[in-house]
Formats: sequence, C-alpha cells, structure tokens
Amino acid sequence: MQKVNLAEAFARFQDPWNPRIAGQVNGTAIKLVRLEGAFDWHHHATEDEMFLVVAGRLRMKLRDGDVELDPGEFLIVPAGVEHCPEAIGEGCQVLLVEPETTLNTGTEVTARTKARLERL
Repeated sequence: MQKVNLAEAFARFQDPWNPRIAGQVNGTAIKLVRLEGAFDWHHHATEDEMFLVVAGRLRMKLRDGDVELDPGEFLIVPAGVEHCPEAIGEGCQVLLVEPETTLNTGTEVTARTKARLERL
C-alpha cells in the first residue's frame, strides 16, 4: 500500500492527453491526465467514465449542452454518450475513474489513442 499525493503525481508528467495509471481498485483504474484545449468527440460503447477536476477548469461538451466543472467537481459520462472534454483556459488536471481497458478515444482509434498507459 502506498499513498498517492495528487500534486506530486501530476508533477511527474507534463504532456497533455496522455493518461497515466495512478492506482487500481478491483478492475477499475484511477488515471491522471492533463488536458489542454479540446479533445476529439467520441464515446465508449460499454464503459462509464468519471471525470474529477483536480486543478483548472473543464468543459464537457455534450450533444445536448455543455457542462462546466471547477476543481473538486466531477461528472460521470454514461456509456454510449458522445462527449468531447475541453480544458478551459491554460489547461486542467483531471482524475479519471474507469476500467483499465478503456481507450481514451473510445470506439475510434486515432493518432491520439493511448493503448498502453504508463503507471506512475
């Protein structure tokens, strides 16, 4: 067992849109990711995703309206819902809770897909 200090964990990497695995609970991964600008529209066929804003601000674009999140707030995007995360301002730090096998680009494989995630 090891405790995880989020500030220290985020300080270990700077590249945006490249999630790292910080821990695991049963089959669920705790992932950390830096966001800059907007990502690609995508969905996950069978996985829900939880986005917890640690620092900065996040806009989750959804087809039926956007949701803006401040530090300490989270949003769960249900499986099948098309979404597009976007950092508001300089960028943000997000903790994701989702199955370890969840691809960051959902059902699409693109140049931004990270199939193998680094562990912190």
